[in-house]
Amino acid sequence: MKEWKKVAVSPDITIKKTIDVIDRTALQIALVVDSEDRLLGTVTDGDIRRGLLRGCELSDSIETVYHRQPMTASADTPMEHIHSRMKRYYLKHLPVVDSDGRIVSLEILKNILSKDPKKSPVVLMAGGLGSRLRPLTDDCPKPLLKVGGKPILEIILEKFVDEGFQNFFISINYMGDSIRKYFGDGSRWDVSIEYLEENQRLGTAGGLSLFSELPDEPVIVMNGDLLTKISFNALLNFHKDSRASATMCVREHEVSIPYGVVRAESARLIELQEKPVQKILVNAGIYVLSPEALRLIPENQYFDMTELFNQMIELNWHTSVYQIKEYWIDIGRMKDFEMANVEFGKFFSS
Repeated sequence: MKEWKKVAVSPDITIKKTIDVIDRTALQIALVVDSEDRLLGTVTDGDIRRGLLRGCELSDSIETVYHRQPMTASADTPMEHIHSRMKRYYLKHLPVVDSDGRIVSLEILKNILSKDPKKSPVVLMAGGLGSRLRPLTDDCPKPLLKVGGKPILEIILEKFVDEGFQNFFISINYMGDSIRKYFGDGSRWDVSIEYLEENQRLGTAGGLSLFSELPDEPVIVMNGDLLTKISFNALLNFHKDSRASATMCVREHEVSIPYGVVRAESARLIELQEKPVQKILVNAGIYVLSPEALRLIPENQYFDMTELFNQMIELNWHTSVYQIKEYWIDIGRMKDFEMANVEFGKFFSS
């Protein structure tokens, strides 16, 4: 039996029965088809959740919630191109249809990535005090605060696992035992987790000096208080293709100037802009570091990522930036934490 047939449903099936199909197969999707297996649309947990929030009932037809214009691939497209597209845009599912719209197959990202495990290790920086989120962090380290009912760090870890990464290091300090107890050795996710334990504050890069043995592959480093939908595979491929010693993810940020901005030459007025909005690129807290970059980090000393990049720039090493266009949020303040919980269902449950 073709895998897609396990999740095929008719448009008149109830929402409740569709939930049963999605839960039973664990594929996180149902395909709505007509009597001739033509694809009419798709249904995910997120579609159902949004429908229920609009007032739909479990006894209603799935027609009230399913997505009628899903992304698909043509059956005559080479499979390697389909898989490349899914990895690049992090498409969890992609129905493949023939010229008449009939389903040929359902490509699943997790299955693709599981055949291509990543050698590059991932370091998740989870030692911060989270002082701006007190009192929530008085008894709980910030990476274990829950967004959408799940710890922030677990959401990050599972995103990497879904993309085929298997070797993880978690840098810990404040309430590190709680993080170690929760994640253990990673066997719950079928991955390896080791810990870089900071006995003193080492900044945003100093913890990387605690490797017992330096990796021989590029390392992805990510702050443990971020949520994003970027493709880590695409980031790693970009870093390798650019042949950089280090890559920094950046994010466009808008700054509103509350005054009229004047441009002048000597005493002559050239231009006046009233309350302009300036766009700048800011550090997004995600990096890829090649082994030679790690060797610049002083052992067991306070050292920030900014210092590391500035040092490489001074040495005239090649450093690159990777601009994040996808969803990204830094959960540093209470309003960010509240916003992440509001947005979780929209960006992480479909």
